[in-house]
Amino acid sequence: MVDVLLGLQWGDEGKGKIADFLTPSYDVVARFQGGPNAGHSLEINGKKHVLNTIPSGIFHENCINLIGNGVVIDPILLRAEIEKTIAAGADVRARLHISKKAHLILPSHRLLDAASEKAKGEQKIGSTLRGISPTYQDKTGRSGLRIGDADSPEFKNLYARALEKHISVFRYYEFPYEEELARLESEWFEAVEYLRGFSQVNSEFFLHRLISEGKKVLAEGAQGSLLDLDFGSYPYVTSSSTISGGACVGLGLAPKHINKVTGIFKAYCTRVGSGPFPTELDDELGQYLRDKGNEYGATTGRPRRTGWLDLPALKYAIMLSGVDELIMMKADVLSGMDTINAALSYEGCTDDEQCPFNIQGTTVTPIYKSFPGWQEDISVIREYHQLPETFRNYIQFMEAECQVPIGIISIGPDREQTIQRK
Repeated sequence: MVDVLLGLQWGDEGKGKIADFLTPSYDVVARFQGGPNAGHSLEINGKKHVLNTIPSGIFHENCINLIGNGVVIDPILLRAEIEKTIAAGADVRARLHISKKAHLILPSHRLLDAASEKAKGEQKIGSTLRGISPTYQDKTGRSGLRIGDADSPEFKNLYARALEKHISVFRYYEFPYEEELARLESEWFEAVEYLRGFSQVNSEFFLHRLISEGKKVLAEGAQGSLLDLDFGSYPYVTSSSTISGGACVGLGLAPKHINKVTGIFKAYCTRVGSGPFPTELDDELGQYLRDKGNEYGATTGRPRRTGWLDLPALKYAIMLSGVDELIMMKADVLSGMDTINAALSYEGCTDDEQCPFNIQGTTVTPIYKSFPGWQEDISVIREYHQLPETFRNYIQFMEAECQVPIGIISIGPDREQTIQRK
């Protein structure tokens, strides 16, 4: 049995905390897409841990953690993350398994990312410059290298062929690469060798064996549904499938194994980088949400754009992934506000097309509904019935609009600051 956990907005919804919270109910946590641009923050006993590639169940003693074939891996960054996680007390060598079919981010991929963004100028996508997009481009172009290729005696020749192709691009962009590439290469090969000391598996067989043994699997996504390559706000999207269907191709799963899909959303919206954001608050209130919600990238430190909850976009993401249950994050950030707004629709959009095809090329005007806020500090509350009535009314409205129950409400970063409804 496989349950899928994914974000329903533009990422940064708090998937790491919830995966960690839910992990005791599962035997396996499997990451199915994305790369080290995804920072999952976990706060355990007051201590913050940031994971980028390692699945969020790594701190649980009896949990198997799998990096699936749909993930792209930077060996240098993964090695550093492993060492940091081991230092934090997790037995990574015993718990972590890596798909041999996961693609490698080469040092030149990072530089290609930088060269491409520089060439775009004001039209840049807002890449994290970690080489994610060039790696996926090589994957679909059938010229990438995979974790399992490191076992081949031809590995360095395969690397050289891939690099030759990248150098031609650097020359086209007139992008200086030699010094930085030389600095990264030796460390990269050392990190590839380091990763060979960990369990590397044919993950599709590995996972199906665990399922046949009756193990419960949590498939963990990265980024958010509105950044999906096909259904997000293209071209301001990521390079992989972030919706529930991505779990099938990112782990080698048949759809029949998917049991339940849980979607995470914030009580407001955030977005990193460029791209459309209909409910954005580019004012003092937006800065207030940014500061109170600590809306700065866990990996990059970049300030996130902030805005009101966007229900048309949320319902779109729910539809795409067949979400069975919702989890609301960061509700505590809204405490102390007199009025809370949520976008119910966009002007000029019909029920048949609630989200325009080309939203970044369209002036979208949200139509808002206002709700009375609450002044209580809800971060100390542990039972749903103790929450302020105005907040519970807000929850009931969201459930009626989305036609999906909200099963968990997060009211702070710590694992204990979580209300699970009966």
